[in-house]
Amino acid sequence: MAGGGVVVQGGRNYEGGVTPFVMVTCLVAAMGGLLFGYDLGISGGVTSMPSFLAHFFPSVVLKMKSAHESEYCKFDSELLTLFTSSLYLAALVASFGASIITRKFGRKPSMFFGGLSFLIGSILNGVANSIVLLIIGRLLLGVGVGFANQSVPVYLSEMAPTKIRGALNMGFQMAITIGILVANLVNVGTAKIEGGWGWRVSLALAAVPAVMMTVGAMFLPDTPNSILERGYKEEAKIMLQKVRGTEKVEEEFKDLFQASEAAKKVDHPWSNIMKPQYRPQLVMCALIPFFQQLTGINVIMFYAPVLFKTLGFGDDASLISAVISGGVNVLATLVSIFTVDKFGRRILFLEGGAQMFVCQILVGSLIGVKFGLNGEGTLTKLDANLILLLVCVYVSAFAWSWGPLGWLVPSEICPLEIRSAGQSINVAVNMFFTFIIAQVFLSMLCHMKFGLFYFFAGFVAIMTVFIYFFLPETKNVPIEEMNRVWKAHWFWSKYIPDEVVIGGHIQDEKHCGGV
Repeated sequence: MAGGGVVVQGGRNYEGGVTPFVMVTCLVAAMGGLLFGYDLGISGGVTSMPSFLAHFFPSVVLKMKSAHESEYCKFDSELLTLFTSSLYLAALVASFGASIITRKFGRKPSMFFGGLSFLIGSILNGVANSIVLLIIGRLLLGVGVGFANQSVPVYLSEMAPTKIRGALNMGFQMAITIGILVANLVNVGTAKIEGGWGWRVSLALAAVPAVMMTVGAMFLPDTPNSILERGYKEEAKIMLQKVRGTEKVEEEFKDLFQASEAAKKVDHPWSNIMKPQYRPQLVMCALIPFFQQLTGINVIMFYAPVLFKTLGFGDDASLISAVISGGVNVLATLVSIFTVDKFGRRILFLEGGAQMFVCQILVGSLIGVKFGLNGEGTLTKLDANLILLLVCVYVSAFAWSWGPLGWLVPSEICPLEIRSAGQSINVAVNMFFTFIIAQVFLSMLCHMKFGLFYFFAGFVAIMTVFIYFFLPETKNVPIEEMNRVWKAHWFWSKYIPDEVVIGGHIQDEKHCGGV
């Protein structure tokens, strides 16, 4: 077989269905995404506010007023990008600590600690009078994001019934997009506050999602998988019955127990994930978040107001344009929620990649025509609207493909014994390259100019080809039976021993696109 598609048949149909209990718990847990989303949206808006820049980054204000400054370079400041990117460096480090806590004490403590850290960070940012206190607050926000992003996707995948695992897991991405949209709306409002202190309100309101997650985590139950992993067999079975809404859970509980016993034999999941039999999971947990950041989405999300302002949109217009793209982000995420378990992960990845590629080529070309290499030029109203339209089409493609699937797929493919390590790798790689992109984007825009959009388009083409050949379809496959999928794959099958395959018959497709 030449391509990445496989059909897995004969998977176990576990008893039970979608219960109000599991819907409520997943809804509360998904609030962890609000932390990440609010910060993504708020930082870009705040860094485009003149009062904030004058308070902490006066050199940027002077550069903006320079009549000879290239449109591409007016926001180029390493200290300004450090404000944005420091959070993601802290999240990277925190994700490794979160892995240990998640595995030894359960998913709940990680979510609680993440919310608490984010709460303290938001308070410090709201009252900050120096760049040092501002960065310390950002670092604490990063710890919160690291813990939340490590634990919430795993929690959702373990709680959700197999047939709607994709939709429920995407509640995390939906919360991220809602957080971004709310942040953009807050920025529009606070930018109008007279006296130049509106940015404090924007930063301090991050405490709202932090309180929601912290309080929510106190009342959430832990997952049956996590309870069993820590040795509480009867409690795990009772929780599974409650989650599935039936007492007939013997078959699913048997699979969970087998996975748990295998996990207990692993003392060091970090060294274990390096073994050949976990090569597919290691590669996917590293490359999917890497590619997710190289789509260029965070350039749009946390620098949208700055980017629009750079391209000649006015102060208010740049913030409102960010609100429009944020609204599209939310609506398009709904598309993925309703289609991911029907059409599968691969088709969304592939269609989204093609759509993003075309949009980035067109945006880069339009900016190149208008501003050239010297960065001198202006946008007509038609030009500005066309760029905004293309950005929205691009954002919609990401929102139903690489956005939610970048969190869903890594969280559902790892067996229990390496699940915490796999998710930590996913979060760490994601945060590392988010940090890199955040730190160098404004400088890259200054030096690569409109070619920056071609740069990201090239990576989108590479990642789309990678998905086509190397990612098998995982829809409707029980999370503890995922090794059957890898065993069926044309490339990964050689890494998977027969004895680790749980479940039914595997049928291999004979053509590239089979799903």
